[in-house]
Amino acid sequence: MEQFWNQIITYFDWFYIPRMKVTDAIEIVFIAVLVYYIMDWFKKTRAWTLIKGILILLIFMAIAAVFDFNTLLWIFKNTISVGVIAIIIIFQPEFRRALEQLGRKRILSSLFDSSDSGTGRKIDRKVMNEITKATYAMAEVKTGALIVLEQEVKLGDCERTGIGIDAEITNQLLINIFEHNTPLHDGAVLIRNNRIVSATCYLPLSDNLDINKEYGTRHRAAIGISEVSDSITIVVSEETGNVSIAHNGVLYKGLTREEFIDKIDELSKNEPIARKIKWWKGRGENEKSNL
Repeated sequence: MEQFWNQIITYFDWFYIPRMKVTDAIEIVFIAVLVYYIMDWFKKTRAWTLIKGILILLIFMAIAAVFDFNTLLWIFKNTISVGVIAIIIIFQPEFRRALEQLGRKRILSSLFDSSDSGTGRKIDRKVMNEITKATYAMAEVKTGALIVLEQEVKLGDCERTGIGIDAEITNQLLINIFEHNTPLHDGAVLIRNNRIVSATCYLPLSDNLDINKEYGTRHRAAIGISEVSDSITIVVSEETGNVSIAHNGVLYKGLTREEFIDKIDELSKNEPIARKIKWWKGRGENEKSNL
């Protein structure tokens, strides 16, 4: 009888739930959020395919353990350490990009910032008008262009690959820079603090295999710089004349003039024009009613 009760007690020991403290709950939430973001990052990179391959290997390892396949177990045991090092080497660009994205996230400041969400620096409305005029003037005649609007992340490395200008932004200057057979037309223009700081800049090309093959080097460079920074990159296609914007690894293509302005306002801290018009209309109606 005593042995029976000992077995019962041992059985219920498996279901023993320890007392949970507040720190334990915080730790569980922290780990859950961390795992979620890691899995979300894996799904957006080539590393997701790697995870599926590792799961298949683990299934084979479990089968080998169940059926006592000593040779397979020996192979798994002696290659797992080498495999981890190989994974780090092969996926070094993905790990580096993940750390760069983590460094760009202002986690603590976002918790205490009561202002509207969104990152970036305000773009002067006059400068925005000049950029818009130049962009769609070049789109009409299918002049290829690549314009990078620097945000919070400094692009000094890209700036050093180009030719320093430090000029006020005008649509005539932008059009002249990208005009065919001119010394500065090849490469990207870098804009910082509402001024052109450099031209003919070289940008890192994206190695994303999911990018449509119809896009050439110009679009791939725009996506590449947006993957490693929070910049807003404007692309004018030389083949079709379409206007696109690259930001955070995403390409917004075939934008009309209105969509272009709204997207720039959305990605930066500018207040959208539509919201301003609505505000002014409301103000006018209120003034009339007060009269």
